[in-house]
Amino acid sequence: MNDLHADYAARLMTAAEAVALIPSGARIAMALGVGQPPALLKALADRAEAGQVDDLRLYYLLSTAIAGDTVLRYELMDRIHPYSLFHSAIERGLDARAREEGRDPVVQFIPVGFQQAPRLLCREIGVDTLVATVSPMDADGNFSFGTNTDYAQPVSKTARRLILEVNPHMPRVFGDCTVHVSNVTAVVENAVPLMEVPKAKPQPADTVIGGLIAGLVEDGATLQMGIGALPDAVCAALKDHRDLGIHTEMLTPGLVELMKAGVVTNARKTLHPGKSVFAFCMGDRSTYEHLHENPTMEAHPVSYVNDVHVIGRNDAMVSVNATLEIDLNGACCSEHLNGRQFTGSGGQLDFVRGAYASKGGQSIIACHATARGGTVSRIVSRLSGPVTTPRNDVHMVVTEYGVANLKGLSIAERARALIGLAAPEFREGLTAQAREMALI
Repeated sequence: MNDLHADYAARLMTAAEAVALIPSGARIAMALGVGQPPALLKALADRAEAGQVDDLRLYYLLSTAIAGDTVLRYELMDRIHPYSLFHSAIERGLDARAREEGRDPVVQFIPVGFQQAPRLLCREIGVDTLVATVSPMDADGNFSFGTNTDYAQPVSKTARRLILEVNPHMPRVFGDCTVHVSNVTAVVENAVPLMEVPKAKPQPADTVIGGLIAGLVEDGATLQMGIGALPDAVCAALKDHRDLGIHTEMLTPGLVELMKAGVVTNARKTLHPGKSVFAFCMGDRSTYEHLHENPTMEAHPVSYVNDVHVIGRNDAMVSVNATLEIDLNGACCSEHLNGRQFTGSGGQLDFVRGAYASKGGQSIIACHATARGGTVSRIVSRLSGPVTTPRNDVHMVVTEYGVANLKGLSIAERARALIGLAAPEFREGLTAQAREMALI
């Protein structure tokens, strides 16, 4: 047995043994999305349920059912205290149940831009433990964070306890995305299929918006795209483009399909030419298989991928992000709904600013003109929640009713342009509200 395998064997233990190393009062960073380790989280939940550990603070973005069925069970909230940097349905459900029972919210929300998450976790909060899923160790003693480099890799450099779940289904990915066995506290082996995200069914408005956005994208552009039916529709509409590149916080099945179709070549990229760059990935099995040991793809920490100056080094950078509301000044709320936190700001503002800083770049904010079956306008006179992207930064806005470039427009011109993107049945009311607000 060589030294690396001896190091690995010395750290190999059961999930129960590994989480027993986490003391009460620990500040734990849990990996995002697919990187959430099912065996470790179940063992940690079992330990909390048995009263063997208390006052755990759990910091993370975007929980999934992996966490929802274990450490984020409602009955454990007195012992495990969630601190979410980006809500999913899990957190919304937990807080809804707390309200029904007359309790204060059981999930604490921390506002932060995605690019700043590593610094926040490592320095401001000072998390002492990381739990994450990784790929098997390579010949050099490195584990790859695979689908989830994002904040996991930076935290692995500062946390005192690195507790990793090794899963052979986790792809080994190239880039700045590894941790060496010598820095690891405990290793647990668990061969289970990775979590998959079902493909959202597009609505007619998605197809229209996708076509409008595709018409704004030139051959050779570099893309950032989110997940969901609308971004998938954009990707589908880009099938006739050539030599596109990828620099995105989130790698999605839609983008991978463009790679497989030869639409994405990264040939004209001015930063990392020939490489698709991402911070994390969520998709299906074929998406993860495409990642495995693929030399055309690189994962990097989100502190790098989402850095405005890094994004701007990609010529013809195009970012596409969704919003929940946009007001008549052009400001967007993309994280708050019905008076409560719905998701988080993520990297929207990072890419809005980075894409506009790019030579020939453009940032695009897209949304359906209405919500709730057409009964509510997403173009509003005033936002009902916090500003995710300020009016000064918004560039292109797209709904199924058209495209508006807000840069260089006066307040009155913006209001008129945005009213033109609203559903026809809401335009008269929005015009009256714009007059009351002295916008027009």
